[in-house]
Amino acid sequence: MSRIGLKPIVIPAGVEVTVDAENTVTVKGPNGTLTQDVNKDITVTIEGSEITLQRPSDDKEHRAMHGLYRALIANMVTGVTEGFKKNLEVNGVGYRVSASGSTLTMNLGFSHQVVMEAPEGVKVECPNANAIVISGADKQAVGQFAAQVREKRPPEPYKGKGIKYAEEHIRRKEGKAGKK
Repeated sequence: MSRIGLKPIVIPAGVEVTVDAENTVTVKGPNGTLTQDVNKDITVTIEGSEITLQRPSDDKEHRAMHGLYRALIANMVTGVTEGFKKNLEVNGVGYRVSASGSTLTMNLGFSHQVVMEAPEGVKVECPNANAIVISGADKQAVGQFAAQVREKRPPEPYKGKGIKYAEEHIRRKEGKAGKK
């Protein structure tokens, strides 16, 4: 039994939710518009200021989809109202980052600069030379872009140099045993 799927989603003020004939949910809010195709077996109903999802049976597949689509729609509602944000830190001598528009330029100890273009709907900011803030309404797009940025220079375990999430803890290694 999906306990997540049974919980109704509260629609906050200023958010408009529609479901069309092809079972596509569209959520419009102050931060933009998001859409999600829902499986035809899952029924999405809007009653007043709540969204509820029903499944046709207790099959394993239906139970899994019930919770999945409820979570995706809840994330869409949160995204268009509050948005999502990922903070990254850059550690290392000479490592620095800068952002202009949707372009992120990083000096990460390579012989060249690493330049990345943020996808549409994702904003990139650099409050200082060693911090990156990635924000947007789509949780999946924000998390995916943050993972791609981190992938350019993941933190290494000896000195901790590289790009890491702000809340991430790097397990450190001691290094050579003979070094004093």
